[in-house]
Amino acid sequence: MSLQVEKLEKNMAMLTIEVPAEELEKAINAAYQKEKNRISIPGFRKGKAPRKLIEQMYGKEVFYEDAANALIPEAYEKELENCGEAVVSQPKINVVQIEAGKPFIFTAEVALKPEVTLGAYKGVKVPAADLEVTEEEIDADINRERENSARIVAVEDRPVRDGDMTVIDFEGFVDGVAFEGGKGTDHSLTIGSGAFIPGFEEALIGAEIGKETDVNVTFPEDYQAAELAGKAAVFKCTVKEIKEKELPELDDEFAAEVSEFETLAEYREDTRKKVAERKAEAAKSAKEEAVINAIIEDAQMEIPDAMLETQQRQMVEDFAQRLQMQGLTMEQYMQFTGADSRTLLEQVKPQALKRIQSRLVLEAVAAAENMEATEEEFEAEAAKMAESYKMEVDKVKELLGEGGKKQVMEDICVNKAVEFVVENAEETAAQETEDAK
Repeated sequence: MSLQVEKLEKNMAMLTIEVPAEELEKAINAAYQKEKNRISIPGFRKGKAPRKLIEQMYGKEVFYEDAANALIPEAYEKELENCGEAVVSQPKINVVQIEAGKPFIFTAEVALKPEVTLGAYKGVKVPAADLEVTEEEIDADINRERENSARIVAVEDRPVRDGDMTVIDFEGFVDGVAFEGGKGTDHSLTIGSGAFIPGFEEALIGAEIGKETDVNVTFPEDYQAAELAGKAAVFKCTVKEIKEKELPELDDEFAAEVSEFETLAEYREDTRKKVAERKAEAAKSAKEEAVINAIIEDAQMEIPDAMLETQQRQMVEDFAQRLQMQGLTMEQYMQFTGADSRTLLEQVKPQALKRIQSRLVLEAVAAAENMEATEEEFEAEAAKMAESYKMEVDKVKELLGEGGKKQVMEDICVNKAVEFVVENAEETAAQETEDAK
């Protein structure tokens, strides 16, 4: 087996792989053995017709496709290890030569890992986070808990208010004619939710139970039903039920019900600490992102399209797996949302690009600072993985193999690079950061 590597523009390469003729012959014969029971030849029972007779009747190429499909993955993976290049995309395969008695030759067009020229990565200036906890933030946290603890009660002695949960009957008319899909019975609608077209919910404020109310609205110009887009409509609505949230009193009893504390003062102080912890964690993530973004902006690299496409497809596949864990297929998701595979790929493109850029600059920082992962660090990561997956450490290592271990070691170095650039960053006032750009 032989390999030739031709460097192309924009960090692409063409791998030409040649498989010996005898290997091709074995693959063709294996394809014959696999398919012969499915081929009918007059005068022979299924599975008994000689290979040469089948090739004479159906063409000598009859087993070539199966043979190529069997040879390509193994040959590609083997030569990938020998090519000495960091391939970062799925290969685009093209068969150059396939003929019995001759070497099997195919090409694989791949993206190569781009070189990164780092700019400044130490002393990066980022805006300092505001970690002060305000009384308003504490109130907002406590009020969210009050909302969660609220009772839903029926209202009969007043008209509809903003925020009410209503049950309504409605029918819509355009130019005095009822239109399809414009009628509903016992429909639940929370006023202010934005579930209906603009103006509809606001027009119900003040409506009384049991009394018909005319709601005048205009459908948006980009409304999904083209025949209604931009049209003025009247909905005849009748409110049948009104319900509202009854919030608990903000007192010691409420604090005792929703927390481990006996008094509102203690609960409020604990809320202050939790808000502070959240803000600190958010500030840490924001600082990390700001530092990496600044390093990316000051670095030079050329991302091959094939590398980006591979990352996009991987992200969509990961999303599909998460959907599956929730009991939803990708086909169902696309049907519900009206998206297609091309739309999904385009949606994740900016995130995919940022993920690639972040990884590349952090790997470059790790290399520039001679960062390495130790066996002890790998053992610690393997132990964490074993605990997470409820497996024995040795089993985790076995499943990882050498390739997986290498990936874990690289991830450790990247994490060290993240810590390094964040520790060496300088927090400044917002104006100073702008001036430094």
